[in-house]
Amino acid sequence: MNTESPVLGKNISEAVFGQDYNEGIIHQLVVTYMANARAGTRAQKTRSEVSGGGIKPWKQKGTGRARAGTIRSPIWRSGGVTFAAKPQDYSKKLNKKMYASGMRCILSELARQERLLIVDEINIDQPKTKLVSDMLKNKGLSSVLFVLAAEDKNLHLASRNIHKVDVCTAYEIDPVSLLSYENVCMTKDAVALIEERLK
Repeated sequence: MNTESPVLGKNISEAVFGQDYNEGIIHQLVVTYMANARAGTRAQKTRSEVSGGGIKPWKQKGTGRARAGTIRSPIWRSGGVTFAAKPQDYSKKLNKKMYASGMRCILSELARQERLLIVDEINIDQPKTKLVSDMLKNKGLSSVLFVLAAEDKNLHLASRNIHKVDVCTAYEIDPVSLLSYENVCMTKDAVALIEERLK
């Protein structure tokens, strides 16, 4: 079933762009996406992993100094770390149905808030920043994510130096990017691919 959006002036699928807002699913989707983006590769060495320290620095008694068993003690310079950080997996699991439902909720909310723009195509003949800057100025846009059906090298090169402007394909959209920009501008071909993917 298709519905004519008075805001967009384009035929869009109600199944994808007409879903009710569900804050819980959107929150879970964003948290999962950001958690899965964490590398978790930090690492520190404990006293047993630091090199050296195989011999007692000085004898136990008679020196007048505090007793010490190794120069790699955490209280010594260049010693090990008491509670050393280790590589950690922060990834979370989210099934495909919940992911698709969350993406539909975000797209539907963007449409309701008049933040989703659908255009026939975006033509940038040369990779020049001024062309994109003038286009945004004419449309009154300052923060926008362009979503295309296929990669456009000219648009990518022309927009990468503009603050709060990014370009991606319909297969690369993610919840954080959709929510991070004031407007999302999609081509009709990109909308068709997203509808096919999220139905």
